[in-house]
Amino acid sequence: MSKILIVEDDSDIAGMVKELLTSHQYEADNAYSGTEALFWLEKEAYDLVLLDLMLPGLSGEEVLQTIRKKSDIPVITVSAKDDKDTRLALLKDGADDYITKPFDTDELLVRIEVVLRRKGGIVQAKEDSVITFKDIQMNDTELTCTVGGTMVPLTKFEYNLLHLLMSSPKKVFTKNNIYESVWEEEFMGEENAVNVHICNIRSKLAKGNPEGKYIQTVWGIGFKMQTEE
Repeated sequence: MSKILIVEDDSDIAGMVKELLTSHQYEADNAYSGTEALFWLEKEAYDLVLLDLMLPGLSGEEVLQTIRKKSDIPVITVSAKDDKDTRLALLKDGADDYITKPFDTDELLVRIEVVLRRKGGIVQAKEDSVITFKDIQMNDTELTCTVGGTMVPLTKFEYNLLHLLMSSPKKVFTKNNIYESVWEEEFMGEENAVNVHICNIRSKLAKGNPEGKYIQTVWGIGFKMQTEE
């Protein structure tokens, strides 16, 4: 049974969501502030965090940033704001999905199911399966990534995106290819989501090897691994 932490300061909404989740065979706890959420995340093991942005004290954005410094637990953010800048900022900070208030309960359940399904990273990984490109190694059993022996923490989307590119390093993947493979949804022109994650991956790989050249932009088409220096 998956365990979900609901971070929502409105007690009516929090109670409704908890009742919804428990009725669908999830285990759920409530936190009513950002500080309380971080407290429970230190004490308990959760499979997913449903995180409202408008919280007393620490904001949802601050909570997300704190979580990502320590963990890759899936996080779905919830907000009444639906502008593009907010969504892109949350993706950049490591959110796995975003849903706006007021939300449809069926949509919420589907989004939770999809994110939890992705939690395992690359599905059907072979035992001790390791994929390598230059000094990058990705271990599908442990779901880890190292650059020159240095561990590089990746979110599930980042892991799957980099794995896709490394699986065929000479192939140019269009943003459509990447989006539909990694997000498992029909591409709706959300190319900024791909760009943001590519930027995040490049930044993280650079921490392992500042001189490394790994992902090449093929202008007007998409991305590939940089096989030539």
